[in-house]
Amino acid sequence: MTTVEQPLPIQPAAPPPDLTLASVQLRQVLAEMHRVVVGQERVLERVLVALLAGGHCLLEGVPGIGKTLTVSTLARTLGGTFARIQFTPDLLPSDIVGTRIYRPSTETFDVELGPVFANFVLTDEINRAPAKVQSALLEVMAEHQVSLGGVTHTLPSPFLVLATQNPIESEGVYPLPEAQRDRFLMRIPVDYPTAEEEHEIVERASHTAASPNGVLSTDDVENLQKAAASVHVDPVVQDYAIRLVLATRHPAEHGVAIDGLLAYGASPRASIGLIHAGRALALMRGRDHLLPQDVYDVAYDVLNHRLVPSFDAIADGVTVDDVLVEVLTTVVAPRLSSSQLSGRAQAMRG
Repeated sequence: MTTVEQPLPIQPAAPPPDLTLASVQLRQVLAEMHRVVVGQERVLERVLVALLAGGHCLLEGVPGIGKTLTVSTLARTLGGTFARIQFTPDLLPSDIVGTRIYRPSTETFDVELGPVFANFVLTDEINRAPAKVQSALLEVMAEHQVSLGGVTHTLPSPFLVLATQNPIESEGVYPLPEAQRDRFLMRIPVDYPTAEEEHEIVERASHTAASPNGVLSTDDVENLQKAAASVHVDPVVQDYAIRLVLATRHPAEHGVAIDGLLAYGASPRASIGLIHAGRALALMRGRDHLLPQDVYDVAYDVLNHRLVPSFDAIADGVTVDDVLVEVLTTVVAPRLSSSQLSGRAQAMRG
């Protein structure tokens, strides 16, 4: 008897994400966060970009300028769980990821999961813990999982680590190694508020603190991440992002006058990060295609913590910011309008 194989049923294609709705939702999130956080427009936008791109942030700024408030407000606005871990020199890896506990009553080991099992994890003053504790976050950030006793535990989704460090202290701190810094999609400087903003901060402190309302759910956030991943990237724009990264490794080939100023250039994670972060920023701006301007706008945050200055640069007082200014002003962006790239995106989608 001959058996005839039946063809598999054709699965209907998933509907394309509604980018207009996504852009409206993101503006609602920003508006709700501004009810609690005064100013810091760029910081709030970049934190949302990192979340949409599936990356992690390193917030760098002096104490008392709202870094913790920003993260907790984001978690409440998006309906996710929030955990704050204060890094100290006596912290152990098990204090972060969890540990196995022996139960004499049952003569078995139970797993006690650590505080990283939350949607939004704030690691406060990450440079105050030794390297052994800092490295415990490597698997967490890269793989979104924790291995305890040979068993892998998956972290909740969405998952975002926001680490803070104080740039003005040098005693009792452990600088982040380059491998750890490279795991962060962005390093976002957090500056002092303006005079007007500080007046508003003091005025609000005299009254009951505003509490953010939940605007979206974690399911909505995952849909937004999918929408960001669907933003079209033209090969010409991708080439621009890659040339920015290659210019930090081989500056002479790209006409950038920074020879001898960098010990190490940016890694391939930087190229990936420029595209992912640029897509998220394009979505926030209501577009279904990536512009060179989007890549340019996120380039500083994606690249500034991945470059290692040489001894000559340090001796001459040349900073990483100086190098980035030279790279971003020298590497030429493609001259394509938004309408041209939008047409190409429509053609690619058929």
